[in-house]
Amino acid sequence: MSDLTQFLRRDLPASIVVFLIAIPLSLGIAAASGAPLLAGLVAAVVGGIVAGALGGAPLQVSGPAAGLTVIVAGAVADFGFAGTAAVVALAGIVQILLGVSRLGRAALALSPAVVHGMLAGIGLVIALSQVHVLLGGAPQSSAWANLRDLPAQIVEHHSLSAALGLLTIAVLILWPRFVKVSLLPAALVAVVGVTVLAHVTGADVTRVKLPEEPLAELITPVWPDAPLRQITVAVLTIALVASVESLLSAVAVDRMHDGPRARLNKELIGQGAANTVSGLLGGLPVTGVIVRSSTNVAAGARTRASAIMHGVWVAAFVLLCAGLLERIPMAVLAAVLIVVGLRLIDLGQIRTYARHRELPTYLVTAIGVVAVDLLTGVALGMVTAAAMILWRLTRCEIQTVEQAPGQWSVNIAGTCAFIESARLTREFGAIPPGQEVEVELHLDYLDHGAFETIKNWAETYEKGGGTVRIREVHDSWFHQATSGRLGSNKSTPRLIGSWSRWQGLNHQRRDAMAAGIAEFERSVAPMVRPHLATLAREGQSPEQLFITCADSRVVPNLITASGPGDLFCVRNVGNLVPPHRPAPDHRSRPAAGDTSVGAAIEYAVDVLGVTTITVCGHSGCGAVRALMSGAAPPGSALGDWLGLSGVHFTDVDDEQRCCTDNVLQQLANLRTYPVVQAAEAAGRLRITGMYFDIAEALMHQVDPVLGTHRPLHTPAA
Repeated sequence: MSDLTQFLRRDLPASIVVFLIAIPLSLGIAAASGAPLLAGLVAAVVGGIVAGALGGAPLQVSGPAAGLTVIVAGAVADFGFAGTAAVVALAGIVQILLGVSRLGRAALALSPAVVHGMLAGIGLVIALSQVHVLLGGAPQSSAWANLRDLPAQIVEHHSLSAALGLLTIAVLILWPRFVKVSLLPAALVAVVGVTVLAHVTGADVTRVKLPEEPLAELITPVWPDAPLRQITVAVLTIALVASVESLLSAVAVDRMHDGPRARLNKELIGQGAANTVSGLLGGLPVTGVIVRSSTNVAAGARTRASAIMHGVWVAAFVLLCAGLLERIPMAVLAAVLIVVGLRLIDLGQIRTYARHRELPTYLVTAIGVVAVDLLTGVALGMVTAAAMILWRLTRCEIQTVEQAPGQWSVNIAGTCAFIESARLTREFGAIPPGQEVEVELHLDYLDHGAFETIKNWAETYEKGGGTVRIREVHDSWFHQATSGRLGSNKSTPRLIGSWSRWQGLNHQRRDAMAAGIAEFERSVAPMVRPHLATLAREGQSPEQLFITCADSRVVPNLITASGPGDLFCVRNVGNLVPPHRPAPDHRSRPAAGDTSVGAAIEYAVDVLGVTTITVCGHSGCGAVRALMSGAAPPGSALGDWLGLSGVHFTDVDDEQRCCTDNVLQQLANLRTYPVVQAAEAAGRLRITGMYFDIAEALMHQVDPVLGTHRPLHTPAA
């Protein structure tokens, strides 16, 4: 599909859908922020065009965000809107500096429970203030005041505006449940429908008011008349909150599509540029917005052209059709903001944090934002998160169970530190003397005090006639402490660690295979048994034939993060594919050479229907070195086998290039097989070459034309 065709079929329709959502949301956010309505539209235009063009997340759509409403409202109250515009421009410069300093990922270090708690608190503040607007009143200066005055506001007589607002809320809630048309988003239907109703009935209600000449009415920023410390706090607050919200949104959008991944530092620079321009033009602060971005992806966008064009549509509509916007009742925008604010309180997230025991952090942050202010709420949330981390780090789970008469099991999991010594002593003391006791340790950390407690109890218990066996799972803290090496632990998960790595630490090397099988059956088999049972019942259907070297350092399932049923593997010395040599007729024996590789190729393509064949070489390959030096003479089994490779090296002094040459030759040999030729010609088989750098643990793609290789995946900035 050409770029123009893709734009017309994918990006252009998506940009129109996002534009239709952006108009009402931008107006509503500006109203809730106490800013001129035009400022919200300016931010939508700048967010779409500037952030869309310069950002590092191509499918993310930026604009004014509900998450910054409370902060902007406070800035407007303190500095006036012209001063707030200057603060926004300065915040953009801070974001650019953060991106240039490559601190994009550092913003994601903030606990998600704090971020989502902050957004929930902001959403509640927005909803409480806009309820008063919907009911015909005016919002108060704080969330507490809005909550306090809400009962009185409810019982008072309400105008037609309240009915229009309630109708808008009903449409916003019910429309998505009954109508599944992406081109007709609920916000657009609600705002347009109720506005038309108000116009037809001639309702006398307060409506949107925009300048007659928008370009002439753009607000010029001025330096705020306030102490430098207060200005600095406002700048940093907007910069940091906007950055975190944008980056979290970019990461979330990445999970919704299979296109290019977000480059977070570049995205931060793009967001900073957009905020600087928005501030200079008198607009609200800009962030990446998950609602618009997810709509953009769902509508079929493929490139950043969609985000950019949505900004162009907003600008054109404001300049050419401002009169239509001025027919929208303010109560309708208040209703939109109420629903948007309440949707920031995500019940699914609350359940998730409850399961992960992070609900206190979420609730403390949200309550702090509502009861005090945003910075206090975030600070309280971070303190709570740190306190819970410390509590978890110094906490372990201890279970003492009588397995059978005379046999006891003690399971200790987590972090076992000296402050648990009294609890350990109490648990051990509950075991009757003279029993067989197995102590199973699932430890992330064991300090010397807790080690001494366990060791002293075990020695004392055995002197009293009992038996104690201490068994460690995954790590070897206790055995290291016994040998005087506590604190030097550099654990390797057993699923990826070699036998010598984890069995050597536990002095169990006499039968490595048996110990490895026992560990598999104990800890891994229960997890994979359901999947293996399905494969046993339904048979295998791997996607790839993976041909690689027999070198013990190359582990196909490890370096491809694959599992049972994913790869059909062929391993041999040098990852060779001997050329296909057809016999003269079906009664003759095959020509000299190896047929096992050919049998695997034919079975994989014709029977299993694999869609990809990969030949994977690796660094430091002994077979390639033997071919380079001629160390395997003809007549030996190794020499005869390597003679089937057919490889000719372009530079015998460059070992890496020779390994790559070998991969390219095996790809050529692979294409001599009729089954491969037929499948590739039919478009149902792809052939690729790879090179694994063992020292760097990095996979490279082999260029079939240049004969070079490059990393398959470049880490995101």
